[in-house]
Amino acid sequence: MKVKVRLFARLRELAGTSEMEVEIGEGMPVGEVFELVQARIPCLAGQQLPVAFAVNARYVAPDHPVGPGDEVAIIPPVSGGSGVLPGHP
Repeated sequence: MKVKVRLFARLRELAGTSEMEVEIGEGMPVGEVFELVQARIPCLAGQQLPVAFAVNARYVAPDHPVGPGDEVAIIPPVSGGSGVLPGHP
């Protein structure tokens, strides 16, 4: 079965795309879906956890099973700025 995988932030930049379809076995854990994406896009192979996973816009654990028609989102950690506003010491 095919599922849509959406990549965010640094993963999207490295992959050069924000989404793709991946062929998986029904019930495959979302963490293994990420491994398939890494195999398909080798520049992502060095990107290890922690990443957050969402299935159908709901955050899930890496062992959450993916079903037919699900949309998987893979979200790397996002860091903020320095915490200091411009022009303020």
